[in-house]
Amino acid sequence: MTTHPIIQFSQASFSYNGHIALEDLTLDLHEGEFVGVIGPNGSGKTTLLKALLGLIHPVSGALQIFDCACQALRCEHRARIGYLPQKEKIDPNYPITNEEVVMMGRYGALGLMKRPGKKDREIVADALDAVDMADRKDRPFAQLSGGEQQRVLIARALAQRPKILLLDEPTTGIDAPTQSRLVELIQKVHKDYHLTIVLVTHDINMISSIAETILLLKTKLYALGPPAEILTKQVLSPVYGEEVIVAKRNQQPYIIVHDEHHHA
Repeated sequence: MTTHPIIQFSQASFSYNGHIALEDLTLDLHEGEFVGVIGPNGSGKTTLLKALLGLIHPVSGALQIFDCACQALRCEHRARIGYLPQKEKIDPNYPITNEEVVMMGRYGALGLMKRPGKKDREIVADALDAVDMADRKDRPFAQLSGGEQQRVLIARALAQRPKILLLDEPTTGIDAPTQSRLVELIQKVHKDYHLTIVLVTHDINMISSIAETILLLKTKLYALGPPAEILTKQVLSPVYGEEVIVAKRNQQPYIIVHDEHHHA
């Protein structure tokens, strides 16, 4: 990992629906870093993603991405930020193939009114291959399983040729074996593409074994550091409550908190 910050929050505060949702955030995220973002309902996790996507701007302080203020990011900058949204229901009758879904990832780089060329089709083919979906490129997207759809949506993000990949609850609503394979894929993509990954999740145990850095939010930055330092009862209890349980399983911390399947 290099030491160059790719994302810099400087005393940044963000408002959502008229309320401060994230306050006085100061931190650097570096090129190639894998960051897991955790925190209870209402802690600012989704606000953080909205800020990184340029959907909201700081009401005070500053956010810089690629050495630009977030509100100054041009189209070519935004195209370098890949995004996997929370899982959505797709109309099973909507006629779009997996290849066409992934090609959407090229539109930001192509610009308006330009048709995809040979290079774009090669990038799409590479992205589908990277997520082991090349043999299903002509299948309707809506007919895939949840795990397969997530793979195709990761390929869509990869087709942007991003430097940053944002993942919002990527394993929600997927069975445990499929979750495990998806987590392995995310690790592989991180390594092969040298991406900076920011993964927001309510599933602390999923992220604890793959993130290099854990970012714990409670409207403010409550803690930031390696999983071994953050995932302790001493650090988690003030955020999740005294009833949080921190155990060990397979030499990894195993955390039990109230299931709060809601989003901040």
